[in-house]
Amino acid sequence: MTPPLIAPSILAADFANLQRDIELLNDSEADWIHVDVMDGVFVPNISFGLPVCEAVNRHATKPLDVHLMIVQPERYIEAFAKAGAAHPDRPGGITVHLEACPHLHRTLAQIRETGCRAGVALNPHSPVELLADVLDNIDLILIMSVNPGFGGQTFIPHTLQKIRKLRKLLAGSGHAPLIEVDGGVGTDNAAALVEAGADVLVAGSSVFRATHPKEAIHALKEFNPSAPQA
Repeated sequence: MTPPLIAPSILAADFANLQRDIELLNDSEADWIHVDVMDGVFVPNISFGLPVCEAVNRHATKPLDVHLMIVQPERYIEAFAKAGAAHPDRPGGITVHLEACPHLHRTLAQIRETGCRAGVALNPHSPVELLADVLDNIDLILIMSVNPGFGGQTFIPHTLQKIRKLRKLLAGSGHAPLIEVDGGVGTDNAAALVEAGADVLVAGSSVFRATHPKEAIHALKEFNPSAPQA
């Protein structure tokens, strides 16, 4: 199997030492830096916003993978693009939730206009078929493998079946957006996720709570459950 892209989520980082943790990711095998933005409305938690994204961007050498878990995300697309997602030397992506976008086609076009990769996230209850009519506008599909809002949750096993169904849908559509998985991802399920069809693994607790975060990232790429853990 092709090694997945790894996008450690800074939601699990030490915010008193955020520069240190970003520099750790810069010096690791991580491919992207996942930035979870929560508003306390769409999800039952508040994380951080534009100032933190801008701070991460100042120290990052890898693309920012911005995940907007917020209502009316279209109001903030341009701001998050300027905050680092559309960096000219390492363009990243902005992902919005299907459930938060009544005009999803328009919002995806808005994201692409900034130069960012356009992503759509699906909550556990949302079927992949809901994306069939906008696949030509999507660069990435994020499958939530937990209910969004908090880090450190337990992986929902049905996610594997959902990824396989999405991969089948894409194969018949002629489109090939990346499939990303977020929630409860670790070395115990990385191989199964990639085998099911995942291209990108978001990992928070399994990286930043590990004794050796760089080795944990390497283990995710190699699907090695025997690597040092927290």
